Amino acid sequence: QVHVVESGGSSVQAGGSLRLSCAGDRSFFSMACMAWLRQAPGKEREGVAAVLIYPGSGTTYYSDAVKGRLTIPRDNAQNTMYLQMNALKPEDTAMYYCAARPSCDLGSWSHNSYLYWGPGTQVTVSS
Repeated sequence: QVHVVESGGSSVQAGGSLRLSCAGDRSFFSMACMAWLRQAPGKEREGVAAVLIYPGSGTTYYSDAVKGRLTIPRDNAQNTMYLQMNALKPEDTAMYYCAARPSCDLGSWSHNSYLYWGPGTQVTVSS
């Protein structure tokens, strides 16, 4: 059974920053494609950011809604992936999930078809 957990979710004011963490076991971090997705109340889950570790050599993907404000750094030695969130907006309010699967590309990374999922961490941005 794969173990993964997100942390770092909080309530912040618009314009603020947060860093979410995704800590997982070796099975989770053996996946080539790792991502952050989010789901706001009443909305479908959507892809936020992803990284193709191999063969993409760290190719990153971002949704248009977050491009320029979020990054997806990793600490491979600690089996941890992060979501650095800057210039937060109220519309960023959602439950954030980290996920992983064997592969992805520009056309598929934002889809919900990930193999492994964390339980999620809540981010609330107030205006």
